[in-house]
Amino acid sequence: MKLHLDKFGSVGAVIAAAACPICFPKLALIGTFLGFGAFGAYERQFLIAAQILIVPAVAGHALSYLQHRNPWLPGAAALSGAAVFAGLYLAGSELLVYAGLAGLVAASSADLWGRFRRKAGLLLESEITCPKCGFRRKEAMPADACLFFYDCSACGAVLRPKAGDCCVFCSYGSVKCPPVQLAGTG
Repeated sequence: MKLHLDKFGSVGAVIAAAACPICFPKLALIGTFLGFGAFGAYERQFLIAAQILIVPAVAGHALSYLQHRNPWLPGAAALSGAAVFAGLYLAGSELLVYAGLAGLVAASSADLWGRFRRKAGLLLESEITCPKCGFRRKEAMPADACLFFYDCSACGAVLRPKAGDCCVFCSYGSVKCPPVQLAGTG
């Protein structure tokens, strides 16, 4: 089972922003319209929960940086999280709190949009060239795995990846495998 810890940033920011209508007076009307009026008695607990969720939101963006190497998103998330806490405890400014929550949602949205764009642009077909006989054949690539062995249909040779490559598509194909495409190292 593969854990996707970097996705906690997006989830935490969205939940923290969703809790916002319950906690702040100017959004109380929207919260009531959405059916959150019954939670008014638990306003303090939701405010604490929203603050707690900011921590995994920022941490998730930091973990996302380790995979995608985009410094703007974790930077924006960290500044937005700091703005929320500064607005609540230092400046006493609702505007700063709202701006921080909006920044977290914007950073999460930009991260999700970037992931969607990368996945939408995947090439799932590659032409493998046998190094022994030179035979070429177009093959479909699995979207979420690497192919370690490939049997040439012309000469019967069993192809294995070259040293440093993850699969036969990266070694002998016209297009790198989808995991390498997603990582942006191909």
